[in-house]
Amino acid sequence: MSRVGMLPVEVPDGVDLQIDGDAVKAKGKLGELSLNVSDDVQVSREENLIWVKPANNSKRARTMWGTTRSLISNIVQGVSAGFEKKLEITGVGYRAQVQGKDLVLQLGHSHEIRYPIPEGIKIDAPSQTEVVVSGVDNQKVGQVAAEIRGFRKPEPYKGKGVRYADEIIIRKEGKKK
Repeated sequence: MSRVGMLPVEVPDGVDLQIDGDAVKAKGKLGELSLNVSDDVQVSREENLIWVKPANNSKRARTMWGTTRSLISNIVQGVSAGFEKKLEITGVGYRAQVQGKDLVLQLGHSHEIRYPIPEGIKIDAPSQTEVVVSGVDNQKVGQVAAEIRGFRKPEPYKGKGVRYADEIIIRKEGKKK
């Protein structure tokens, strides 16, 4: 039994969700997302609840049960509230700013890094040491945040680099005489 799959997905007001065979489409105030559902699960709707059930008792059907429920939950949340990841930049001279359609990062390299902002993603830099990545698609938001973090991962000695706002860096002790 899938503990995640047994829970229904609640559809909030303002979200139009349509189930059309193996496609689930959600439309809300922030945009529109769709999801192709595997044949191993059945998706049904009762009032404002979406139920996902395995089509049979195979291992693949039981595996896809919870996964499909989570993906449907993500598209519903994405079109209604959206997703965001916050990044913090630590280090002397390290900074970020948005210039046009690019995020410009200065992370201690001999050159500045220009990261083109993908379509469907919004990047803000409220201060020089903060970057906020937001959007409708949870996977895209996470991927963009991971790519920005990958330019200069936080190092364990001084903690310099780009890290998630809720990430804890375990510090190492330096050399001793």
